[in-house]
Amino acid sequence: MIELRNITKSYRTPFGPKVVLSDLSVVFPSLQSVGIIGVNGAGKSTLLRIIGGALQPDSGSVVRDGSISWPIGFAGGFNGTLTGEENCRFVARIYGQEVDRVVEETRAFAEIGNYFFMSVRTYSSGMRARVAFGLSMAINFDAYLVDEVTAVGDRDFKKKCHAAFQERQERSSLIMVSHSIDTLKRFCQKCAVLDTSGLTIYDSVAEAASAYGETEDES
Repeated sequence: MIELRNITKSYRTPFGPKVVLSDLSVVFPSLQSVGIIGVNGAGKSTLLRIIGGALQPDSGSVVRDGSISWPIGFAGGFNGTLTGEENCRFVARIYGQEVDRVVEETRAFAEIGNYFFMSVRTYSSGMRARVAFGLSMAINFDAYLVDEVTAVGDRDFKKKCHAAFQERQERSSLIMVSHSIDTLKRFCQKCAVLDTSGLTIYDSVAEAASAYGETEDES
């Protein structure tokens, strides 16, 4: 179970503060995968980063029952001076995982060749996302946060991502941000719409898409 209590988050802009999330309260049920849809700039990625603890809200709190991944596809936590391997070893130790297993599973999944042993600052954004995804899959979480990661890589890598999600769903839940309604239907039992009025969770992706006004897959 993940509960957001009166979450507010704003950013400074040259024109004054921009409120992205305002007094947001919602409960994500345990063992059920939930999609999130909304217009660009609605705060979907910000919301995931707050849930995962990578970003602090201006006010409010997050109650987490169980382990939660960082937003998959977000590699902002990597140390650019370290190699991909060294970053994986560091993260594995933090989470109390078997270091060599995490490193090998991440390397095999990311499929970036010898770049895995080079400093992360030499990576493209796609390579960073691949390593971040592989590292997330190498650690067992109760809930995985997913932010449009299925857009990373070629067709074969996307299939690999989908297979990994399906395997994890047997024991974990997903909170998935995507513009692809078809993708959300594939992985999520429920779906939420994020807009200026807040976050509303619907009992199905189809119901949420109808409320949002989306009838066809945008991908």
